[in-house]
Amino acid sequence: MIVVFLFLFILFIVPIIFLIFIYNRLINLKNLVDEAYSQIDVLLTKRADLIPNLVETVKGYAKHEKGVLENVTASRASVINAKDPGEKFKASDALSSTLKTLFAVVENYPDLKADRNFKDLQDQLSQVESEIAGTRRIYNQQVRSYNTLQETFPANMFAQTFGHSPRQYYEIVAEKKEPPEVSF
Repeated sequence: MIVVFLFLFILFIVPIIFLIFIYNRLINLKNLVDEAYSQIDVLLTKRADLIPNLVETVKGYAKHEKGVLENVTASRASVINAKDPGEKFKASDALSSTLKTLFAVVENYPDLKADRNFKDLQDQLSQVESEIAGTRRIYNQQVRSYNTLQETFPANMFAQTFGHSPRQYYEIVAEKKEPPEVSF
């Protein structure tokens, strides 16, 4: 009788416990990825919220740089309106590029570079960029763990059945080493 019970336990209960363990581990990693993405989203929104003040400050000094300012504003809007992480990450990279162009233009305006409000905004933006970099690292670590579990045996047999799919990393687009072109 004990042998039959032991056999049934090994045959049914152990696999069920194992499935519960895999399911819970996938949920835990999914929640960690979502939490890290949420932190990135907050920081990207914080950065986007600094842009209007930065644009207004630059507008006062560089009135004929309308195209650069419009590009920055459009890039900001695309970050705010992005729906999923992939769109948000692409929009964020585009915003970073337009901000670099803006700061290259600012180099031609010594009075603007010396403006206290502009310096404060630039410092805040720099701080947010550092926070984004740190949070991006955490997010990518969580995504790696989550994706690895989904790809390894035996979890790979059940991950898709449980509704899990690989997440996208937040990668930085490799930039050209050439300086941005600024024309007047």
